[in-house]
Amino acid sequence: MSHSGQDRARLRLIIFGRVQGVYFRAAAATHAGKLALTGYACNRPDHTVEIVAEGPVDALKSFTEWAQHGPPGARVDHVSEQWQPFLDEFDSFRIS
Repeated sequence: MSHSGQDRARLRLIIFGRVQGVYFRAAAATHAGKLALTGYACNRPDHTVEIVAEGPVDALKSFTEWAQHGPPGARVDHVSEQWQPFLDEFDSFRIS
């Protein structure tokens, strides 16, 4: 997928590791806010965290870099990325 800095996209991340109970979702929401991204972060039953974010491609790439390590206390083993077309579905970033 070819992107310019002005392109907007949707990104779904699944973060594997010790990512629940370490404020990962709250830290993700704070970081997303700094990057002007919208979407959500939620815990999944398999102990992963799912994040869906929309916004400028450059900001999403920066967010993905952050997600590779997350907040202090987290241990990220793997991040699955799925790039999707921008849907303009969200008006903020929320924690579910």
